[in-house]
Amino acid sequence: MSSTAAIIKEIPLKGTKKGVVAVSKIEAPYGEGSDSVASIGISLSGDAKNPEWKVHLPLGNIDEVIEALRSIQ
Repeated sequence: MSSTAAIIKEIPLKGTKKGVVAVSKIEAPYGEGSDSVASIGISLSGDAKNPEWKVHLPLGNIDEVIEALRSIQ
């Protein structure tokens, strides 16, 4: 599997001392020819490059996911 990741933004994780939310774009996450994804990683230790939890979102789903998240507030 050959992919490249670029961290776009690190956000302090509320309610933790060192935690971060890392938002990244990953090119070819599932091998050559696979579509890019947005990756949201959560690290309680503050290590944005090695999150304990992560989710990959196809770029085509971002607007709907953002809309759903905003409806929670």
